[in-house]
Amino acid sequence: MDVPLWLWLAVLGGIVAMLAVDLFAHRKAHVIGVREAAVWSAIWVAIGLAFGAYIWSAYGAEFGQQYFAGYVIEKSLAVDNVFVWAIIFTYFAVPREYQHRVLFFGVLGALIFRGIFIAGGSVLIASFSWILYIFAAFLLWTGYKMIRQRNEHLDPEKSKALRLFRRYVPTTDAYHGQRFLIRRNGLLMATPLLAVLVLVEITDVIFAVDSIPAIFAVTDEPFLVFTANAFAILGLRAMYFLLADLIHRFIYLKIGLALVLIWVGIKMMLKVDLFYIPTTISLAVITTIIGISIYLSLRATRGQGRKAFQAPVTPPFRVATDEEIAALQPVWGRASQRQAPGDTEREPDARRRR
Repeated sequence: MDVPLWLWLAVLGGIVAMLAVDLFAHRKAHVIGVREAAVWSAIWVAIGLAFGAYIWSAYGAEFGQQYFAGYVIEKSLAVDNVFVWAIIFTYFAVPREYQHRVLFFGVLGALIFRGIFIAGGSVLIASFSWILYIFAAFLLWTGYKMIRQRNEHLDPEKSKALRLFRRYVPTTDAYHGQRFLIRRNGLLMATPLLAVLVLVEITDVIFAVDSIPAIFAVTDEPFLVFTANAFAILGLRAMYFLLADLIHRFIYLKIGLALVLIWVGIKMMLKVDLFYIPTTISLAVITTIIGISIYLSLRATRGQGRKAFQAPVTPPFRVATDEEIAALQPVWGRASQRQAPGDTEREPDARRRR
C-alpha cells in the first residue's frame, strides 16, 4: 500500500481539526445528555465509515476490508474502555459536567501513545517476522483470560499508579471546575481531576496492549492500523455518554470480545507460514461474533432501563466553593501570597517543609 506523505499529513491535520472543533463545542462545562451524545456518536461513526469508503475506492476492496476489520475490532474493544471509565468516574465522584474534559485529554493522550505503539509494532514486524507468533500467543492468552475474568472489574483504590500519584504529587481535596492544576498560597497543586486523567491514560495504555496486536492480525499496513485506531478512538467520548448507563445490559459482550481476540490470534498464527485467511472471512467472523453477543445481551436484559453506577456514600473528593475558586492564584506567572478562605497555616507550613 503506497501512502503518499500528503495523505498522512491530511489525516493528521484532519484529526487535529476535529479535536479542535470538539474542544470548542464543549468549551463550557455542562452535562452531556443522551441526545447530544447520540448526535456526536453518529457524526464520529459517519466520519470513520466515510474514511473507510475512501480507502476502499482509492486502494481497492482488500485494503478497504482491512480498514473496516480493524475499525470494528477497535470500536468493539472500546466498550470495555467505557465500562472502566464509568467505574473510575463513579469511584472519584467526578461531576458529570467535568467528565468530557477528562476524556478529551484522555483521548488525545491515547492517540499519541497508540501512534508510538503502532510505529514500534511495525518496526518489530518488519525486522522480526517471528514476533507475530508472540503477538498471536498473547492474543490467545488475553482472550482466554478475559473469559475467565469476565466478572472481575477494576478497583481504582488498588491502583499502584494512583497510590504513587497521591504520594508524590500534592493534590487538593476538591474539584476546582475543569482545572487540572491550581496555585494556592504560592503552592502549585494538582486537582483530583488530574489524578482521574492519569488513571484514564494508564488504563488506555493497558487496553492498547490488547487492541494494537489485534489490528495487526487483520492488516500489516501501519497507515490502516493507525487510522482505524484513530477514527474509532475519536468517538469514544460520545460513546461513553451514550452507553455508560447501559453497560449493565451488555452481559455477553466481554465473551464476544474474548472470542474476537482468540479468532484474530488464530488468524495471525496461521498467516505467518501456513495459511492466510481472507480478510472478507475475517471481517464476517468478527462482525458476526460482536453482533450475536450484543443481540443476546440485549435480549437477556430486555426491559431494563438506564442505570448509573452506584456512587460511594462518602465521596473521596468534594467540589470547591465559589469563594475558594475566586481566591486561587494564577497557575503560571508570578503569584501573590494571598490565602484561600480557611487556609491559614497548612499551606505555608507545607512550603516550609519543602
